Amino acid sequence: MTKQILVGGVPVGGNAPIPIQSMCNTRTDDVAATVAQIKRLEAAGCEIIRVAVPDMAAARAVGAIREQISIPLVVDIHFDYRLALEAVAAGADKVRINPGNIGAPERVKAVAQACRVRGVPIRIGVNGGSLEKPLLAKYGGVTPEALVESAFGHIELLHRYDFDDICVSLKSSDVRTTMAAYRLMSEKSDYPLHLGVTETGTLRMGTIKSAIGIGGLLSFGIGDTIRVSLSADPVEEVSAARDILKALGIRRNGPNLISCPTCGRTRIDLIRLAQEVEQRLEHVQKPLTVAVMGCVVNGPGEAASADVGIAGGDGVGLLFRKGEIVKKVPQDQLVDELFSLIDEI
Repeated sequence: MTKQILVGGVPVGGNAPIPIQSMCNTRTDDVAATVAQIKRLEAAGCEIIRVAVPDMAAARAVGAIREQISIPLVVDIHFDYRLALEAVAAGADKVRINPGNIGAPERVKAVAQACRVRGVPIRIGVNGGSLEKPLLAKYGGVTPEALVESAFGHIELLHRYDFDDICVSLKSSDVRTTMAAYRLMSEKSDYPLHLGVTETGTLRMGTIKSAIGIGGLLSFGIGDTIRVSLSADPVEEVSAARDILKALGIRRNGPNLISCPTCGRTRIDLIRLAQEVEQRLEHVQKPLTVAVMGCVVNGPGEAASADVGIAGGDGVGLLFRKGEIVKKVPQDQLVDELFSLIDEI
């Protein structure tokens, strides 16, 4: 079991539930735009939000943002320790910073002390794209061992100043490298791990990479909080993260849709039906399993084992509820009838 830290009021690590994170793509010094995006993300299911702090204007905006949101706020700092000090003083709930990148020891000490006084944890965020040159030379490139050694180097810097309220991430754009690094880190330490595959790409491929990397690690019991990184609206990151947790059975927030890939036996327009059901399920919060199946081979079994389900026939479908056949319905009425059953549960 990993150690537990508190990010605002949200526990990360130990036996705590796995919080979903995302990051704003607004200018942080545009307080109104940033707050508006955070509220959209929170409505989508984001539980911890991060903002970039590239300059003092952004650092000074942290307080105004924090006052207007209800989820913990993480600040992302690189190189300039003064930005971390300003953001922590303004009310940041966590700092993402690599101590080895901010210069002289007294600067690391100042950040560690400021965070300790205010109870603000630090995430050491090792990234393959910014790995230290000596480690790249030592290992011949970005390797799991190089990422882990980098993390321990930053941890040691914080330990010098009696700071151990730490979370770690070890991200690469390569899925296998990322997974191997997290597995190695989990063997060597008990710090809570922030999971993610970095720079995964656009919505489709990025979601696939993240599902493999994050989902694979979670299936091994590794990981304490997650962020899906996409070149897309951050709301899509949150949706993908929710679906990863749902697919693994880690969370049961909202419905789980089962539908078949169709084949030559299918005699209803199953693809259209499944898409319509999926869209309408976005507004349902009940933790149900819903099956939309196209033929007589697997359809009745899957539909019968779901909370509610459709098993298709020739232009018609059987409706199931809790394993029992409710009735036979024409194709054009199937979705409405299915949601009538859902409303009754």
